[in-house]
Amino acid sequence: MRIRIVDAFSDRPFGGNPAGVLLLESDGGFPPDAWLQQVAAEVNLSETAFAHPLPPGGEADWALRWFTPAAEVDMCGHATLATAHVLATNGLATGTVRFSARCGILTVTAAGDGTLVMDFPTSSLTEVEPDTAMERALGATSKSVHDTSEHIGDLVVELADERTVRELTPDHAALRGYSRRGIIVTAPAEDPSRGYDFVSRGFFPVLGIDEDPVTGSAHTALAPFWARRLGRTELVGLQGGARTGLVRVRLLGDRTLLIGRAVTVVDGELLTAP
Repeated sequence: MRIRIVDAFSDRPFGGNPAGVLLLESDGGFPPDAWLQQVAAEVNLSETAFAHPLPPGGEADWALRWFTPAAEVDMCGHATLATAHVLATNGLATGTVRFSARCGILTVTAAGDGTLVMDFPTSSLTEVEPDTAMERALGATSKSVHDTSEHIGDLVVELADERTVRELTPDHAALRGYSRRGIIVTAPAEDPSRGYDFVSRGFFPVLGIDEDPVTGSAHTALAPFWARRLGRTELVGLQGGARTGLVRVRLLGDRTLLIGRAVTVVDGELLTAP
């Protein structure tokens, strides 16, 4: 089987967030979960996406699942972008492709300028009391903390400024147990003329990922969070520490558009079948 590694939310190799992509030829369903998890652990990126075609005439074109090296997740933005990029660049999809996933139907549309526009459900935001032990694990004091909706399960932690976000050196082991999925720290851009409106970083030790460079799904929560504060529904987020990527967002009420580019950096063959 053919397997790719795609850098999502980047227009150049070795930028953004890498994802494994494995397209299954049969529409008979997915291989056993244990095999999918073994492949994801072998690829050892924050996410590996598995997709198989669905019969024509239904509500979706492809079934899609995502696995970290340690667990399956309900929603993943960058691996969805990577999968749509592979379908588009290999002539397997044109225009809009519809994915059936655990979080519902997701669509990705190829725009004329080479970008891909993903349509995801907007996350809810519920403010919660800051946890001092979590702040100690992060190494920073929060301005506010919000919980997100069921398919994400992150805590969005607002910090004082961009420099604080960039300089964080959290205790990843100590962060385990403070959220269902991960911790997203964020702050406004120090200088919006640099091309982005807010910054963020994402830590997911419970999923076996100390830091995820660019978490598309988290921007379904960051979009309403910053739209409310900045008074605009179209924004650009910069996420990452040593490795970064840009996510353009457009808030449309209960849906959020995530816009970015992707580039394939590895195209190879998986020699072990299910």
